[in-house]
Amino acid sequence: MIIGIPKEIMQGEARVAATPETVKKFCKDGIIILVESGAGEKSHYYDDQYRNMGAEMVYDPEELYRRSDLILKVKEPQYNESKDKHEIDMMHEGQYLITFIHPASPGNHSMVKKLAAAGVIGLTLDGIPRISRAQNMDALTSMSTCAGYKGMIMAANDLSFFMPQMFTAVGMLKPANVLVIGVGVAGLQALATAKRLGAVTYAMDIRPDAVEQAKSLGAKVIDSGVPAEIAVGEGGYANKLPDEWIQKEREHLKGVIKDMDIVFLSALVPGKVAPILITEDMVKDMKNGSVIVDVSIDQGGNCEITTPGKKEVKHNVTIGGIKNIPGLIPTSSTWMFAQNMYNLVNYLVKDGKIELDLNDEIIKSILVTNNKEIVHAGAKEAMGL
Repeated sequence: MIIGIPKEIMQGEARVAATPETVKKFCKDGIIILVESGAGEKSHYYDDQYRNMGAEMVYDPEELYRRSDLILKVKEPQYNESKDKHEIDMMHEGQYLITFIHPASPGNHSMVKKLAAAGVIGLTLDGIPRISRAQNMDALTSMSTCAGYKGMIMAANDLSFFMPQMFTAVGMLKPANVLVIGVGVAGLQALATAKRLGAVTYAMDIRPDAVEQAKSLGAKVIDSGVPAEIAVGEGGYANKLPDEWIQKEREHLKGVIKDMDIVFLSALVPGKVAPILITEDMVKDMKNGSVIVDVSIDQGGNCEITTPGKKEVKHNVTIGGIKNIPGLIPTSSTWMFAQNMYNLVNYLVKDGKIELDLNDEIIKSILVTNNKEIVHAGAKEAMGL
């Protein structure tokens, strides 16, 4: 079996789908690994390191795609300007692809249809179920951990004052107040990071279990005002709330947000647009020099006036809508991502071949295209198929 690791071509993407460490593991398993030259440079994994662990370095991505049985990527297939063709046009029928496809996202519908038409079997990492036997393959959780940590570091960097309480010869400076809204994996890591930096932490989530986890990290809980029977959906994820309950949640936030120095937004509803929890009027009430980091921006954002992909000052508040935050700590995020990839491939491969048991919960959840058809339920619903 041959696995290809191409260089990521999305603008600003510094991660790669394998490290020299995982290459060594794959080679030990009897798998041939092709790595595109320079694929790991931005995450500080270099060609010689891959070569020393048994990888064959390939200089032409077309050759890599042509020879590989399985492609491992970080981002969904893109148009390759240097080759003047789409990455899917370099793939072939019967080839497997594992990456973050985000097949339900409207912007990816044409790409998913192209993938199906090409006969590529696409498996998406954002479909890994949150079950115990899938934990070590859950790249979404790994990348959320990175986003929570780095997002809070970015917020601290944008503050014009200290995060911790400081005692100096000229007086005492109070610690920053940090509110995390949406305490899933990213939110919990953001809370833990803010705590390490010496801030006073607050948390808000509509799910009781998430609130309990936030308390365990020392956060003071802000009541959302939303009953649990309305808030919690299948698998313990947040439900999409009716407008009147979103409004009640905003009312609960209004009273506390004006006292916060940092507001970290990571409230998401699986497969849905992120709820708007912070309105422009609420931003106007915030302290001068305060900071919002909106890591939910890939699904629309939790703040009404976050600009996707940018950091801007509005009403004297710095609002960050930077995308792909895990890519800003590429060495660590690549290491975690590559381990997830190895574990997933190891789960799928039997006797040197990928076997897809369509009754398996993990495979059912991640399979997007198969037999030239789109089979992913969320994608089919979003496309009206």
